[in-house]
Amino acid sequence: MTAPLSNRSDATRLVTPTMLVLWLVLATVPVWISRAGLYPYLGIEILIWSLYALAFNLVLGTAGLPSFGHGAYFGIGAYAFGLCQFNVAANLWVCLTAAFVVAGLAGALVASFISHRRGIYYAFMTIAFGQIFWTLAIKLHTITGGEDGLLKIARLSVDIGVASFDLTGNVAFYYFVLIVFALAAIALWRLVHSPYGRVIAAIKQSETRAAHLGYNVWLYKASIFTLSAAISGLAGGLFAMAQLAAFPDVMSLHQSGYVVMMTLVGGGLVSFWGPVIGVFLFLIARDVIGALTNAWMLYFGLLFMAIVLFRPEGIAGAIMAALQNRSLNSVRQHGSSTMRLLFGGGRWR
Repeated sequence: MTAPLSNRSDATRLVTPTMLVLWLVLATVPVWISRAGLYPYLGIEILIWSLYALAFNLVLGTAGLPSFGHGAYFGIGAYAFGLCQFNVAANLWVCLTAAFVVAGLAGALVASFISHRRGIYYAFMTIAFGQIFWTLAIKLHTITGGEDGLLKIARLSVDIGVASFDLTGNVAFYYFVLIVFALAAIALWRLVHSPYGRVIAAIKQSETRAAHLGYNVWLYKASIFTLSAAISGLAGGLFAMAQLAAFPDVMSLHQSGYVVMMTLVGGGLVSFWGPVIGVFLFLIARDVIGALTNAWMLYFGLLFMAIVLFRPEGIAGAIMAALQNRSLNSVRQHGSSTMRLLFGGGRWR
């Protein structure tokens, strides 16, 4: 099924006008971010978390699968990057590939156990597996460094054969992450609007109908979860480079909850770019409101509650409705129906 807010002309393009505008705006961030009173490193965080949120939205927004332990794959990617750097090869491409593959394998393992479930039972099992991975990261001290984390991870240079680029500085690393984010976003956009993506959307609306049409629902659910975990791991590898370390905290339940909040507030249930909006609001609120009070999460939590209760289509949904002259009620109805599909949309099977 096609989402009611999708623009069919944009869906057929490899690069859309929205992407071009976004890339241009993001390319200027190092120029003005310090003048705006924000830390330059914040731009790197926004890009990495946006990639992570877009990957997460493959399961939540596109497939309608409530995964509340997704921080595990983000963290696995970070650890895989560091361990590969220390024990295999200190090569950027090899380490990023390791982050992608190892997190994808972990996602495939979990998907093989949970893909025959749905609704709240599916959500509970994602939490359980997420907590298992988090506990392993803490207990396997000789491998992961335990609660101290995996330290002294380096920002490896970009080696393209004829030239090599140093990523030690925040500006150089920002533009590298921007390129990775842009390429990943294009790939995810095409995936969501491909025949495969349309089958995933159909399964989100009704697993029973999709099965009656001859689709292997279990396989599609397992594959989209695995892909989401792998791309989350890629974001985790970039995060390990940014932080120069990998910590078990990013795998905890409350950290996994952050990406859920970002996605829902931004409007990931009805918009491809909703998670990016949510990431921007969350991290800006953390830095701006956090500078005034330690209780900044209280205010963002209140915003999250208000969005879920009164604007389930999220901020992106409201913006799209206004730009396309559509009824906000129809957008809100789509967001509400998606919420019901996620948390009460069907018996356990």
